Amino acid sequence: MAKPIITVEHLSKRYRLRHEQTARYTALRDVLADRARGLLRGERPRAITEEFMALNDVSFTVNVGDRVGIIGRNGAGKSTLLKVLSRITEPSGGRVVLEGRVASLLEVGTGFHPELTGRENIYLNGAILGMSRAEISRKFDEIVAFAEVERFLDTPVKRYSSGMYVRLAFAVAAHLEPEILIVDEVLAVGDAAFQRKCLGKMESVAGEGRTVLFVSHNMEAVQKLCDRGVLLAQGRLVSTGPMNEVIDRYVSENTRRETVFHFEDQVDEAERPGSALSAWIVAEDGAVMNEVAAGRGWELHVQFRMDRPLDGLVVGTGVVTAMGLPLRTVWSTPTAVQPGLHRAIFRFHDIHFTTGLYRLVIGLSHDGVTFHQIHDAVTLHISEATDLSALDRVVNTRSGLILDQAPVIIERT
Repeated sequence: MAKPIITVEHLSKRYRLRHEQTARYTALRDVLADRARGLLRGERPRAITEEFMALNDVSFTVNVGDRVGIIGRNGAGKSTLLKVLSRITEPSGGRVVLEGRVASLLEVGTGFHPELTGRENIYLNGAILGMSRAEISRKFDEIVAFAEVERFLDTPVKRYSSGMYVRLAFAVAAHLEPEILIVDEVLAVGDAAFQRKCLGKMESVAGEGRTVLFVSHNMEAVQKLCDRGVLLAQGRLVSTGPMNEVIDRYVSENTRRETVFHFEDQVDEAERPGSALSAWIVAEDGAVMNEVAAGRGWELHVQFRMDRPLDGLVVGTGVVTAMGLPLRTVWSTPTAVQPGLHRAIFRFHDIHFTTGLYRLVIGLSHDGVTFHQIHDAVTLHISEATDLSALDRVVNTRSGLILDQAPVIIERT
């Protein structure tokens, strides 16, 4: 049985917000005059106190070696949770049990003294994380090489750019062998090459059996790095489980749920010749739905209106993953159309996508110029197949986004 390294039980964090009752758009001289009159009368400024629950009865466990992605919208409580786990903030209720040393990277420059050099801050930060001087010295060259700050090692860090701050802070946190590594969205400060380097290092850390908690709005990075997920919404725990399932839950709860998707008609006849009006998914049995079983064929129907004749209209659609990765683009041959309502039908019977949420992009174009495009036109959910006869064997999402059964010749050599 797996051993928990982090146990969170009924965790709550309450903040008290103070709002003073003052008139809006009041000049400074009026505020000072009112305060002076209030002091002369022995009055105190009136204030309203409001309680805000950043975390509300959150419970979950993390096992040794888990790579956990914590996701949710802005204000969901992700950063507050990490601050409590890092022992930066005291909880208002519940408890957290940590079985091991924790290294946290929550903000740019966390744990660094601006007047000290990069070299001195490596030793200072390592000591804060509970490492001995001998441990830090043993890892020193690796830290400096990873952070790429050799030329500035003896420069006070107050002169570092935000990117240099992050590189050095992450290098210290990741190389000093904590049992638990906690990383917030701070990696977004670094450039693309360094972000890839950091993700690779976190994969390496997790591969060594250490535990990683990672907060990011980059679903592709979270899905690649993490095997378990925690979804928060308004301070409450919504879902825990396999990372793919948690991401699907997060995306689905922030996605349109209609069966027929209608688009706002804002056509300016002087600017463009027509407009897409609506779209819907049709399953193999003819039912209109936005959920199709893996391995089953489906069609996209797009209704559009043309306001004037057009010779060479092209209607196109693109399939994009929930994380924004383009998968396939299909377009019609140039067609002459007359004013009125028209329908384009795209058939997806020869290619199958694995389980998950997808977004369909719709565009109308002429002579290579798109005159109407809708990026989040339709949401499609590919669900688990209830009958394996469609593909004989449906594989899991680790096998890729596209499922393809093809004849394979097996011969004796």
